[in-house]
Amino acid sequence: MSHPRFREIPVRSRPWKWTLLAAAAGFASAAIFSLVLHLDRYVFVAAWGVVALAVFVAFARAHRLTLRTQLSRHVLGGIVVGALAGAVLAWTVLRQPASAVPHGGRMGVDLLWLGVVYGTLDALVLSVLPVLAFYGARPAEELSTPAGRLRPAAMAIVGSIVVTAAYHLGFREFQGAALVGPIIGNTVVTLAYLVSGSALAPVIAHVAMHGAAVLHGAATTAQLPPHY
Repeated sequence: MSHPRFREIPVRSRPWKWTLLAAAAGFASAAIFSLVLHLDRYVFVAAWGVVALAVFVAFARAHRLTLRTQLSRHVLGGIVVGALAGAVLAWTVLRQPASAVPHGGRMGVDLLWLGVVYGTLDALVLSVLPVLAFYGARPAEELSTPAGRLRPAAMAIVGSIVVTAAYHLGFREFQGAALVGPIIGNTVVTLAYLVSGSALAPVIAHVAMHGAAVLHGAATTAQLPPHY
């Protein structure tokens, strides 16, 4: 977790402002699109995409951040760590009951839309934004020692948990003890980002998890809400 990995954001960042905004947007999106409007899963991803990208783009513009720059840092580490985290999350998917999976062209569409697109959106809002807000905004001198990096890293994890919990509470299926699962899973994803210093890690991990859920059966895997 060396400081140059995230340097791009000015120190004037207000991490809790953006974290709570992301949490509120996530909860409202999940609750309105699933509980109120009962959107089909495919349409839900489109609607969530509009909100998620709006929040992330606003954050990026406010901090003069370019996602391309973040994704180009520590590429190899991001791929390796992201793949390892994704393998762990995929294993949790495979432990759930299986259900029918699509075939042919429909399989390709599902892997792209529910795997790549849905997974990337979740990664950006639940992990990338909190880490950049809390950790990436700290001055270089503060992050020059392990002790100096510990506190912002811990706050980034807390921020990620807050956003993850709020977002999943908007789905009926996670309003209870089931909320623990996504919190633990996304904490693994956020740790992968902090360890690797690459935004590729959370994206790869999330996409791997969502892709595994598609291949195991969307109807019975918790990682692809909403379920009606």
